[in-house]
Amino acid sequence: MEQNFENHRRFSKIYHFTIVPISLIVWVYFIYKSVIDPSELNIITCLIFLLMLLTSAEARMSALKAQDRSIVNEVRLRYLLLTKNALPENLRRSQIIALRFAPDTELVSLVDKSVAEELSATEIKKNIKSWKADNHRV
Repeated sequence: MEQNFENHRRFSKIYHFTIVPISLIVWVYFIYKSVIDPSELNIITCLIFLLMLLTSAEARMSALKAQDRSIVNEVRLRYLLLTKNALPENLRRSQIIALRFAPDTELVSLVDKSVAEELSATEIKKNIKSWKADNHRV
């Protein structure tokens, strides 16, 4: 399937549709059990599931942060190779990350437009005419 603005968001089936929902259900169950019967075992189990949720969220966020750093450097390099100039300093990180979907033929003009009109990341993505797919995201 060709990637575009409408379908570019990516969900991890294992993380978003298995780990998080099951962990939340079990955690809510043990909160309920701890309220009904505040035994030490129920409270400890509730805390363990909370730690599991936080650990899995932190692992995901760390991977996304590393990916974002890589994307920013990739866009900076592409712009440098195309223009022999550094990417404008007043672009926000979210704008630079949105620019990764722009092909080389649109990147420079889209950067200029983003700076001049202070486009949001969503507006940048909507302005891309020929979407450059990113199928290797976390």
